[in-house]
Amino acid sequence: MTLDPQTIWILARATGVASLVALAISMLTGIALRPRLLQPIATNSVVSDVHSYATALWLPFGLAHVVGILLDPYAHVGLFDLIVPFQVSYGALAIGLGTVSVQLVLVVILAAWSRDRLTPSQWMGFHRLSYLAFGAAFLHSILSGTDLAYPWLTGVAWVVAAILAIASWKRMLHAFRQPAVARAQRS
Repeated sequence: MTLDPQTIWILARATGVASLVALAISMLTGIALRPRLLQPIATNSVVSDVHSYATALWLPFGLAHVVGILLDPYAHVGLFDLIVPFQVSYGALAIGLGTVSVQLVLVVILAAWSRDRLTPSQWMGFHRLSYLAFGAAFLHSILSGTDLAYPWLTGVAWVVAAILAIASWKRMLHAFRQPAVARAQRS
């Protein structure tokens, strides 16, 4: 049984959108887990479970998206393009950003699996790569995705990106203030 190219196209795009949504949920819940950022829910184990589940959910959606793109006769993306970004002949920047995003998320997942062997600062360094991964995935979807021709989907994507940008900014401010507060308390 062979799949119709139109079916492959739809599956590749749908799983791409689904993987971006799962990554966004993972990011939002991960940011929500940080102290003082969203205090009322920061200790909620449900938020932690959703964060873990969304991260795990991203992987099969992302994998299905990549397989769909590899099978799509119009995309012309090969296995080499999954390893070395920005080399594909069509949409090199857009497709390359998708490759970079996948690679960054895989580093974060591998670090999570090895977390007990890492120092807290090493873990946070790897874990913060997820911010870059989401940014690359979002730009990949904006630059290469035909799905964003729908105004409602474009609006949702930009609202989610804005919420994540604001929450990430607040999270970074909190992270940079922590060492300063600790130094001030020791003095």
